[in-house]
Amino acid sequence: MSLSPDEVRHVARLARLALSDDEVADLAPQLSEILGYAEQVGEVAADEVPPTVHPFALKDVTRPDEPRPSLRREDILAGAPAVEQDRFAVPRIVAEEG
Repeated sequence: MSLSPDEVRHVARLARLALSDDEVADLAPQLSEILGYAEQVGEVAADEVPPTVHPFALKDVTRPDEPRPSLRREDILAGAPAVEQDRFAVPRIVAEEG
């Protein structure tokens, strides 16, 4: 498929690009090649081939969400460098306004 300079200008206008005449002349054959490759891809695609998102079948690898015992608060806070009101104490990074 060969694009005319007017078609290239039209596409550029749709993309809100300002192109000089030299740029239009340079881009016309390049865009024509790209459209040619797209046509080749269209020829390969067949109606009997289902569309795919991924080449391999994927399966859900998450575990079931089941309640189970957790660590005790004391055990968790035992390794903290600083504790305040049964919570991790961390430096303030946002100043309070008002």
